Amino acid sequence: MKYLNRFLLALSFLTRLGPSRQAEPEDLAGCMPFLPLVGLILGLVVCLPFGLGLFAGKPWIQAWLAAALSLLLTRGLHLDGLADVADGVTAHTNPARFWEVVKDSHCGAFGAMGLVLGITGQVVVLEALFSAGRPWSAAWIFCAGRCATVGLGYATRELARPGLGALFLAGATLENTLIAVGCTVLAGIFLAPTWGLAAALVLPPLALYPLYRLARQVDGVNGDFLGAAVILGELAAGLGLALAL
Repeated sequence: MKYLNRFLLALSFLTRLGPSRQAEPEDLAGCMPFLPLVGLILGLVVCLPFGLGLFAGKPWIQAWLAAALSLLLTRGLHLDGLADVADGVTAHTNPARFWEVVKDSHCGAFGAMGLVLGITGQVVVLEALFSAGRPWSAAWIFCAGRCATVGLGYATRELARPGLGALFLAGATLENTLIAVGCTVLAGIFLAPTWGLAAALVLPPLALYPLYRLARQVDGVNGDFLGAAVILGELAAGLGLALAL
């Protein structure tokens, strides 16, 4: 029952697919191994209409609508993190200034660029997968993106800054990371082509390495980093699948 509650908590916190729930700090930490499963459910919900033939033969429209539906169901949570980190990059040589920029609710030029690249990148990789007749592979990239977040959390957990992100990072243990990776690989075996799966598992760590280096340079990691990792993980996994088609 404890694990079901934590899964439902992760589902409600990261998406609109579950009702709001009360949580203790240890429950948020316990959400970490369930993030890829939440991503998989989100991806299946987003891609199911197009897998069933909605707007068949019009992959650009399918991709645009899928990206919009993902944005709606996640409340833009991860893209907000990407924008904040992108804004802060301009001040990364001064850690104190970096965190001031990240905490600023205004979106600067680099944040806007990050949003544009993130959203258009998602549309492009989804179009490639939809046009290749791989809607279920497209669903899997949402799973891979959340797995990337768990991986980044494990690699940077000792840098956690006070806040909501730190509560999640407390659960980024080796055991939970291995569970997340195992679930992601297992789902990929069923949903993604073999060579595409291999590429989609290799590219996300490479894409997240600059984020890891940035966390080291500014001596900290928070929820914005985790959100940025979701988007970069999705894009890298989608690119791996698309290039292997």
